[in-house]
Amino acid sequence: MHPGKYLFQTSRFFLLCSLLFGGRFAVAQEVQLINSAQINQWKNTTGDTVYVINFWATWCAPCVAELPAFEKIQQQYAGQKVQVILVSTDFKKDLETRVKPFVLEKNLHSRVAFMNETNPNNWIDLVHGDWSGLIPATLLVGPKHFEYFFEGPLDYETLEAAVKEALH
Repeated sequence: MHPGKYLFQTSRFFLLCSLLFGGRFAVAQEVQLINSAQINQWKNTTGDTVYVINFWATWCAPCVAELPAFEKIQQQYAGQKVQVILVSTDFKKDLETRVKPFVLEKNLHSRVAFMNETNPNNWIDLVHGDWSGLIPATLLVGPKHFEYFFEGPLDYETLEAAVKEALH
């Protein structure tokens, strides 16, 4: 077989595979394990970054429904001092089999973290004193002791208004 023909056939094979499998071989983004100390660090930041911290789970329909709003904020404020962090509160046993595949399937670009605490009572009050523990829940913290907490689903307009307020 002529070397050029082999190269052409190999290239066609890889092109066909990439079209058929649509990037399923892509590497999933890292899901960072965090604990209450990380929440404390974000809440007590003295920098100029606005942290948009959303608590969600793969099994929570309202959580999944609002994820596009957070992804849009992440895109809109890319390169600015805004960091969207999606904190999964799924069961630890589901991290590898449910959370990581979900992140890959949904092609999430926001930073994804997993709450690695065995007892939610150790960190729920730390997030916000008014939080009952229901998800979705969102905490925004930023410069000049800015803090905004919302329990329940958020729409894009409400989220964007809170981010704009935190930046000013």
